[in-house]
Amino acid sequence: MKQIIAAFFLTFLTATAFAQQGPEPYYGFRLGLTAHPTFGWAKPENGKSNGFSLGFTYGLLADFNFTENYSFSTGLTITSINGKTSEINPSPYYDASAYPNPTLYDLKYKMQYVEIPLTLKLKTEKIGDVRWYGQFGLSNGFNIGARQDVSVAGKTILKDEHIKKDTNFYRAGLIVGAGLEYDVAKNTSVTTGLTFNNGFTDISSASGRTVRNHYVGLNFGVFF
Repeated sequence: MKQIIAAFFLTFLTATAFAQQGPEPYYGFRLGLTAHPTFGWAKPENGKSNGFSLGFTYGLLADFNFTENYSFSTGLTITSINGKTSEINPSPYYDASAYPNPTLYDLKYKMQYVEIPLTLKLKTEKIGDVRWYGQFGLSNGFNIGARQDVSVAGKTILKDEHIKKDTNFYRAGLIVGAGLEYDVAKNTSVTTGLTFNNGFTDISSASGRTVRNHYVGLNFGVFF
C-alpha cells in the first residue's frame, strides 16, 4: 500500500512541475478535495442483487488541463462500496450438515478501497461562471478492508465478519460521469455531478463464487 501511495505522489509532483510550464495558467494543474455518498450494489453469478446500500468516498482530486476544454483527471480516494445479495450455498458459509438442501444465504458486502481513477474530462466553454463536463475512464481500486454480514432464513449467523482473505486485492471498473463546475473565486471552483462506476473484475476469491460490485457516486468537490 505504501508503494501505491508513493507512486501516486511521485506522478503528482512530476505532472505538477510539467503543467506549470503550460502556455497559460488555466492550462496548468488543479488540486481539490472531495467527500460524497455512494450508492452501491453487488451482483453475484449464482444468485441475485438485493438493492442499493449507502457508502462514502473522500480524498483528493487532481486535474491536469492540457487544453482549455480537455483534462486528464485523477485522484486518490478512500471509497466504500456496499451491497446486498442472495446467494445459493456460498463458500465458505454453506454448512451441508445443517442445511442439506440448496439454501439461500443473504449477504451484505462492506468493501473499502483506495481508488486511483484515470479518466479523460471534456468540458464545455464557460456559460457565465459554469462549465459542464463529461468524464470517461478506468477505475483502479486496491482493497484495504472487507467485511460481511451473513443471514439464513432471516437469522443473522455472522456480523461484520472479516473476509479479506476471500476477496481479491485489485478491482477495475469503467467510469462514466457528467456534471458541472462553478467558479466561486478566481482560482476556486466547486464541482458536482453523477458518476457511474461499473466494476468488471471479480471481487471474490472464494471457490465457486463470482461477484462484481458497482456504484453511483453523487459527487461534490472543491478545486483550488
